[in-house]
Amino acid sequence: MKQPGITVEDLVDHYGLEPMPLEGGRFRRTWAGPEDGAGRPAGSAIIALLSPDDDHFSAMHRLPGDEVWHFYLGAPLELLLLEQDGTARVVLLGHDLRAGQHVQYTVPAGTWMGGRVTEPGAWSLIGCTMAPGFLSCDYEGGTAEDLCERYPQQAERIRSLCRPGAALRHPANSEGAVVPAGAR
Repeated sequence: MKQPGITVEDLVDHYGLEPMPLEGGRFRRTWAGPEDGAGRPAGSAIIALLSPDDDHFSAMHRLPGDEVWHFYLGAPLELLLLEQDGTARVVLLGHDLRAGQHVQYTVPAGTWMGGRVTEPGAWSLIGCTMAPGFLSCDYEGGTAEDLCERYPQQAERIRSLCRPGAALRHPANSEGAVVPAGAR
């Protein structure tokens, strides 16, 4: 479902969204709580936009902490979840509760996840929240080869949510600290 009169450019300009490294889409960090002694924020939140422009989708990845996804506007978002026990499920984020969609969904730590907009030419405006907060060293990208081997029943979806040859981790700076690019 497109939002009448609201364009991708409107959202990018209004929220000051920038490309999200590795994962895809556009985002802006909207909150980070106080940092602990190791530099990790108590919590963090982003707003993100996934659209057909530049093949924006959330590439397959996993995080060491739970991540709460929030649906705000636009077309439903299909979220593929590959559980540690070998099972898989597809969750729809959106506003149509009768169709089984969720406005909020928590992805457990260690679960492989990736998502894309369900309608051609449409966009989804979402948010993600983590506590403790995200650091770019938390992001671990997945490869189609490895994930298809472990979850063959979802091979077609997995391939559509992986970027061949893409980096799977954020680089660290020379001091070994995490580069804050794309931090959640």
